[in-house]
Amino acid sequence: MSRIFVTGGSGRLGRSVVAGLAAAGHEVFSVDRDAIPAEQLPAGAVQYTADLLAPGEAERLIRETAPDAVIHLAAIAVPFSAPEDVIFSTNTRLAFAVISAATEVGVRRIVTASSPTALGYGCPEGWLPPSFPLDENTPATPWNAYALSKLIAEQTIRMFAAAQGDKIRYAAFRPCYVISPEEWEGALTQQGHTVRERLADPSLSAPALFNYVDARDVADFLDVLLAKMDSIPNGQTFFVGAKDALAAAPLSELLPQFLPGSGPLTEHLTGTSPAFSIEKARTLLGWEPKRSWRTELTPPFDGADTAVLKDENNRGLVPAGATSKETA
Repeated sequence: MSRIFVTGGSGRLGRSVVAGLAAAGHEVFSVDRDAIPAEQLPAGAVQYTADLLAPGEAERLIRETAPDAVIHLAAIAVPFSAPEDVIFSTNTRLAFAVISAATEVGVRRIVTASSPTALGYGCPEGWLPPSFPLDENTPATPWNAYALSKLIAEQTIRMFAAAQGDKIRYAAFRPCYVISPEEWEGALTQQGHTVRERLADPSLSAPALFNYVDARDVADFLDVLLAKMDSIPNGQTFFVGAKDALAAAPLSELLPQFLPGSGPLTEHLTGTSPAFSIEKARTLLGWEPKRSWRTELTPPFDGADTAVLKDENNRGLVPAGATSKETA
C-alpha cells in the first residue's frame, strides 16, 4: 500500500482516480479547491481544500501528508472556458508548483496529467498528422492555451527528470476524452450532451477524433504506472485511452468526412480501431483498458438511430470561425 497525494481530486477524472486508488488499497489524499460531500468520499481517502497556487501551500500539504507518490490532475480542464492567458497561467503555474514542491520534499514518484490536445488536432487552420494511429511520437503542435499548457506540463516533468536523474521518478499521461461512470447511465458529458448522443451523431465526437477513456481505466493505469515507475525509463509520457473508438462506424469511413485529406492516412482504421495508440502503455507497463462503450453503456447502443451527416457545412473538424472546446 502507498500513500498517494492527488490534486484535482474533486474533478470529473479526479473522483474516479481517488476512488480507484483507494479501492486498490492505497491511502489517498485528495486535494482540491472544492470539497465533495463527505458521504461521497471513498473509504481510505482523506480530502483537503486548498489553493495550490498560494505561495508554499503545495509544499506545506505534501510535507504534512508525507506521500509516497504525487499525481497532479488539477487544472482548468476545458479549452476556452476562461481567457487564454488565465488558462495558460493557471495550468502552467499549478504544474510547476506541485511538481517542484514534490521534488523539493523528495517524493519518489511524481506524475502529471497532460492531454492529447497537445498534438494540435482541431486547429481552425487545418491539421494532419504524419500517420495514424496517433502515438507518443506524433509531433505536438498545440494551437490554444490549454493544449500548450499541457505540453509544458510534460516538459516540466522532463526538465525535473533531467535534473534529478533516477533519484526521483517522473511521468506524464495523456488521458483521452474522459467518461465518468455516471455518464454511461445518461449524465451529461463535459460538452453538455450524452454518450449516446455522441454515438448517434458523429459530428459531436469528431473534434476529439472519436477518442475516449473510462475514468476508472485511468485509475487502473495510474495504479500500474506507480508500481512500475522504477523499472521504466524516467520522464515518460503515455497515451491512456480505450481500445476502440467512440463511434458506431469504422474510423476509415468517419474520419475522412471530418478531417479533410485524411483518407489515405486512415484506410487501415477498420473495424473498431481507434485513432490513438496505447501500445506504449501496453508494452512498457502491461496495462490494458477493461471498459468500452460496448460494455458500459446502459442500455446498450445498437446504432439504429445513428445520424447520417449530409450537410457539407458540418464536415470540418472545426467550422469556419469557430473553435473546438473539446479537451481530448
